[in-house]
Amino acid sequence: MTSILRPALVLFVLLSALTGLLYPLAVTGAAQALFPAQAQGSLVLRDGKAVGSSLIGQNFSDPKHFWGRPSATAPMPYNAAASGGSNQGPLNPALAEAVKGRIEALRAVDPGNAQPVPVDLVTASASGLDPHISPAGARYQAARVARARGLPADHVEQLIADHTEAPLWGLVGEPRVNVLALNLALDQAR
Repeated sequence: MTSILRPALVLFVLLSALTGLLYPLAVTGAAQALFPAQAQGSLVLRDGKAVGSSLIGQNFSDPKHFWGRPSATAPMPYNAAASGGSNQGPLNPALAEAVKGRIEALRAVDPGNAQPVPVDLVTASASGLDPHISPAGARYQAARVARARGLPADHVEQLIADHTEAPLWGLVGEPRVNVLALNLALDQAR
């Protein structure tokens, strides 16, 4: 019996050490060496203090800031520990009601804006944590933000253009604007 049990235990301890200790340490070390910012969570720093991550959306509700995509995470919006969408399909009455409420909130804060509301401003992403909005979503909010901050509209439009990221390698994805980066640039512009 020991001739069978001993090799099995040795193999178990060896594989546990290899896959549970050595491999994670090697991967973490390689990530820290090759991609230090990403390995630390892609943190965005202001005055040496972390103010967010470039990979996780934040809840902006002040009219002086651009608003990101709605979050469907629970129990609070933009909860990185509970990433996930609402799982509501396009025919779900709850989704239709949520979208209607979001449109009303956007219209209430900017009643003179008669443009069609871009879909990314009223629907949550699959993760519920998307830090980006479309350039159209940013432009939709530009006049409100400029008015609330007392900035020229063309200055705000230029900030949007400066913070619009191109598709990956020019092929993958759509142009997008990181809401946190744009709002931080606005805060510096004052």
